[in-house]
Amino acid sequence: MTRLKEEAIRRVDSLARFTRQMTDQLFSYGELGFQEGETSRYLIDVLRREGFTVEENVAGIPTAWVATWGRGRPVIALGADLDGIPQASQKPGVAYRDPLVPGAPGHGEGHNAGQAVNITAAIAVKRIMQRDGIQGTLKVWPGVAEEQLGAKAYFVRAGVFRDVDVCLFAHVDDNLATSWGSSSYNALVSVLFSFEGRSAHAAGSPWAGRSALDAVQLMDIAWNFRREHLRLQQRSHSVIVDGGDQPNVVPQTASVWYYLRETDYPRTVELLETATRIAEGAAMMTETKLASTRILGSAWPPHFNRPLAEAATRNIQRVGLPRWTDADQTLARALQRESGGNDRGLATRLDTLAGTIPEEQKRGGGSDDIGDVSWNVPTISLRFPSNIPGLRWHSWETAVAMATPIAHKGATAGAKAQAMTILDILLDRALVDSAWRYFRDVQTKDMQYKPLMRANDRPATHLNAELMAKYREQMRRYYYDPTRYETYLEQLRIAYPTVRAP
Repeated sequence: MTRLKEEAIRRVDSLARFTRQMTDQLFSYGELGFQEGETSRYLIDVLRREGFTVEENVAGIPTAWVATWGRGRPVIALGADLDGIPQASQKPGVAYRDPLVPGAPGHGEGHNAGQAVNITAAIAVKRIMQRDGIQGTLKVWPGVAEEQLGAKAYFVRAGVFRDVDVCLFAHVDDNLATSWGSSSYNALVSVLFSFEGRSAHAAGSPWAGRSALDAVQLMDIAWNFRREHLRLQQRSHSVIVDGGDQPNVVPQTASVWYYLRETDYPRTVELLETATRIAEGAAMMTETKLASTRILGSAWPPHFNRPLAEAATRNIQRVGLPRWTDADQTLARALQRESGGNDRGLATRLDTLAGTIPEEQKRGGGSDDIGDVSWNVPTISLRFPSNIPGLRWHSWETAVAMATPIAHKGATAGAKAQAMTILDILLDRALVDSAWRYFRDVQTKDMQYKPLMRANDRPATHLNAELMAKYREQMRRYYYDPTRYETYLEQLRIAYPTVRAP
């Protein structure tokens, strides 16, 4: 095992250029959830060239796919997200706001690097498996529309993980670490409340109309009053996606989109029921109709597997953090100052292995639909150090590092840890057995998975279509061309790092 792990590290190092160019390529696409067409086509081509069999249009999602190589057990699923963030277009390596295309989306979460981690690790291990005749199956899959929590529950329903022994996920971070048990992540249900009224001339005969927008606004007001009487752990936020057509026409239709989050499945269902009652009340007050409540996405709170996390942590400790250069630290500190934070620079010490957070200590937080996967198969998430600490996530700030040497080194470090953990799973059957014992006897002993979406719900593949259509041609001008340039920074002629003058 020691010899093979050393070889895996060497093979990942030999693929550093491949890893770097994949990270930069996906950064240049910057596509939003459910619209990751360029991203998926590129990754499918890469995997087919490496001998993977690829199934497309998985779970009825055009940008979803599963790439499979190998034979027999164990079956290891390798997942990472794809999608970007609205209005996060940003020149990489520039430590102040400087968009490539003003108003366009970009990788303000760093989802451009996770597939590079997994595919690099898969290729490195695959070549060892081929040479030594090691049995096992690798399944690479994409987290489509993670920012909408829109796909992974549908992957579960479609049976993507039915024959999987272990799932290894990868997500960008500012350190190299993993965790086990339940975390501060919340469960989530994403729901669109749509109202129907009656149009009329807003000046000539407003009494003849019934405003659907009034219902939306009253729902928002009522929810904000109700918020005082909800648990501290909940998180809820909304946007009005349809507010009518023009001011002099009483809005016949209006819709408001809510994210409702709580720490577990029962409380999240209760939150949805409360919101639905408030919507019904708003419709009654305005004499309109609550036309539909459509679930657009959902996520269980993740619960990660302890034996797998402990095995991965041993590999993480062997890899260690990348060696950051003065240029890397200069970019990080300049951006941290720009963000108004402490300019402590990049991490130089590994995080420790974190365990489960007791329920009474949870204070609420974000969500990730990897949770749905984790409640169906033993799963861990490898966090790899391709971003900068102390920034505002979901913004242009967290796009700055994601096509620079920081992202490249972080992805290579992540690929090394991932490759070694794959080898552990392939060659140590006891590890797989202990992962399933924890899954059955600890994790799911008192809590069984029930999907938050309903049987008739379907993936919301229409989301972000208009927004991507608006900006795609402008963004296309900046797609990375690896046949002409070694790095995206070189193509854009950006000096690294570019910081504000004192």
